[in-house]
Amino acid sequence: MADKLVKIGIPTGSLNKATIELFRKAGFHIFESKRSYFPQIDDEFIQPICLRAQEMSDYVADGLLDAGITGYDWIIENESDVIEVTELQYSKVTSRPARWVLAVPNESKLQKPEDLQGKIVATELVNVTRKYFARKCVDAKVEFSWGATEVKARLVDAIVELTETGSSLQANNLRIIDTVTTSTTKFISNKNTWKDKQKRKKIENIAILLKAAIEARNQVGLKMNVKRENFERILKILPAEKSPTISNLADSEFVAVEVIVEDKVERSLVPALKRAGASGIITYPVNKVIH
Repeated sequence: MADKLVKIGIPTGSLNKATIELFRKAGFHIFESKRSYFPQIDDEFIQPICLRAQEMSDYVADGLLDAGITGYDWIIENESDVIEVTELQYSKVTSRPARWVLAVPNESKLQKPEDLQGKIVATELVNVTRKYFARKCVDAKVEFSWGATEVKARLVDAIVELTETGSSLQANNLRIIDTVTTSTTKFISNKNTWKDKQKRKKIENIAILLKAAIEARNQVGLKMNVKRENFERILKILPAEKSPTISNLADSEFVAVEVIVEDKVERSLVPALKRAGASGIITYPVNKVIH
């Protein structure tokens, strides 16, 4: 049993709740304990372990974990030699890539990266930031920041900080000069684990279900009954890129139509379908969409 167990790192911090919710939508229920870094899961072949995203790739690369979820930023920061199984476009706020940005106080006279020549920059992403300045031939002193980096923007000359919306930087009266790198969430595997056919299949299965859960986000299922005489009219109303499922009903004058649409489309689509003659319209949430 132990040799079949797949140890998967679940990130703590800001990504934790979003990750556990993603697993739930994928069909895996993780039971948290505030005092334990080893939560339970309803799959006897998976052992979740909660770790900081910053160190996840190192533990996977070293084989202490079989797989894990972390940001691409920490993979390149740690220079971890791992298998990138798939990209998971989700986060605590948005599905857009997060950005590590070079920022200065609004009142600063610094306007571009080259202005940081001989200056001090604070960040958690030290290695990536040093390489960034090296590519620009700028000799800046990059210091490690133990969190609360935005506060230090007025103690040093600039900071490199992670942002999704930029709202926190604005709230702290900081101005973005440049983007250092972008990052999305990655599902990664240890290289030796990837060679184990049984464990690799398990990891691939998890990846398929996680991706399917992400694909289903912001989508709903839509079912309705349509008179055959109204079918062409209904078909023109449905989104052109969607191919509906059509089923015959006991009443030969009607067919059942089923389609998956974005929830923001559904709110305007349903009244239009009703006016076009659709009846028995049902909408329902979608947990997974597999292409």
